[in-house]
Formats: sequence, structure tokens, C-alpha cells
Amino acid sequence: MTSDGECVFCGIVADSVESSRVYEDDRVLAFMDLQPVTTGHVLVIPKVHAPFLADVDDELASEVFRVARTVAGALRVSAVPCDGVNLFLADGEAAFQEVFHLHLHVFPRTAGDGFRIAADWRVREREELDEVARQVRSGLARSAG
Repeated sequence: MTSDGECVFCGIVADSVESSRVYEDDRVLAFMDLQPVTTGHVLVIPKVHAPFLADVDDELASEVFRVARTVAGALRVSAVPCDGVNLFLADGEAAFQEVFHLHLHVFPRTAGDGFRIAADWRVREREELDEVARQVRSGLARSAG
């Protein structure tokens, strides 16, 4: 949020908040992240305010990911150091979303750049995976209605 309570990304879309734009069309905007994970870190957002991924339709979600794919390709052939690319979308406070306007992070990676995700990476037993898969299928059935 900005100091006046406005969504900072909506302010960027409206040009009332400064940004370094990378790409723009009628529905999607990509700009440099003010606090980059690595040099070349770009944020891709829908121009319409939508706090979460579920708040956009399939077409707009596809457009956001299409632009992210294009930006990722551009990073790989640019002068920005880039041996790989991460896409990261934080959806909700528990997922560390800080700005509640849907945004997809696209950032270049190089060996030793320091970015890490700490997690419990242990291999799970098939029984546990099957149960979680059942729960997700149940959620799919409920959300499709």
C-alpha cells in the first residue's frame, strides 16, 4: 500500500507511482522489482486490481504467465547475468505475499547468487502422498462447482 492507502501496484499502473517498465500491453504490465532477489528481477501483474490468483479468469492468468515466459526468454539473451530463471508467485499472507495485488516474480539465476528456499525436502511415503492427492482432488471437485 502507498501512504494514502492505495495499492502500490495500482499506482504503478496509473503512473502515480514511479516504476521502471519492461513490458506493457492493454491488460498486463511488467516492471523492475524495487527490492530484487537478483539483478534483473521483474514483476508481472495484471493491470486490473486482483489480490489473488483465484481473482482473475483463466484468460488473464494465461496472459500474465505468457508475459512472464517472454520476460524470462528476454533475460536469457540480455546482458543481465542469467544462467536460469525462477518464476515465483506468492498467493496469500502465509505464502509471504506482501503486496495484495497478484504479481508473478521473474528473476534470473546464476550459480552462487545466494537465493534459497528452505523447506522440508524429505521424500514422502506413497500413503501420505495418496492421501494428500485425495484431499486435493476433493478440493478440485468443490471449486469446479
